[in-house]
Amino acid sequence: MDLLTDQSFFRAFHILFGIAWIGLLYYFNFVQTEYVKVAEPDAKADVMKKLAPNALWWFRWAALFTFLTGLILLYQIWARIGTEIILGATMGTLMMLNVWGIIWRNQKIVLGMKEGDVALAAAKAGLASRTNTLFSVPMLMYMVYSAHAPGSYLILDDWNMTSLVIGLVIIFAIEANAIWGKMLPVIASVRSVITSSFVLAVILKIITDTL
Repeated sequence: MDLLTDQSFFRAFHILFGIAWIGLLYYFNFVQTEYVKVAEPDAKADVMKKLAPNALWWFRWAALFTFLTGLILLYQIWARIGTEIILGATMGTLMMLNVWGIIWRNQKIVLGMKEGDVALAAAKAGLASRTNTLFSVPMLMYMVYSAHAPGSYLILDDWNMTSLVIGLVIIFAIEANAIWGKMLPVIASVRSVITSSFVLAVILKIITDTL
């Protein structure tokens, strides 16, 4: 059997790497960040010196291998790709690029691994991380839905092209804020970003189901 055509093999590793990646994303946003806000200076310094670099290593490589195995899966089902999986894959790709292009680059400054404005770097990394958390629920919804829902692999046509375009505009507008914008109240707190992520999933699902 040609390994590149074995969906079950790559799907298993795609899910494994994805669990590690999203699990660490939630850990950073829901646990470590909140702890560091209230930790004593010595405890905070210990986290930044010993815990965070190790967690970020697993985080960024899990993101990359989730992306790479996802590319192989897309190659395997290329003729059956539909609106849902394109939107999900777009969010997943942007999330991976945020990890390597924004979060990791700025976290190196925060952790003292390179020189730079620590406060500015922390703000940029935090915004990108919150944006990834915002994307996480709709991304996972579309990835699971596209893989398992009956009849979900549809060749694009005029009917779902409208929903695809609208969905992509929303996604890239959110990503533009992650790159050039600021931390908005709807993603600033743990409760708000969780709520907003589910709201975004509902909005996108309504768009792809009704347009």
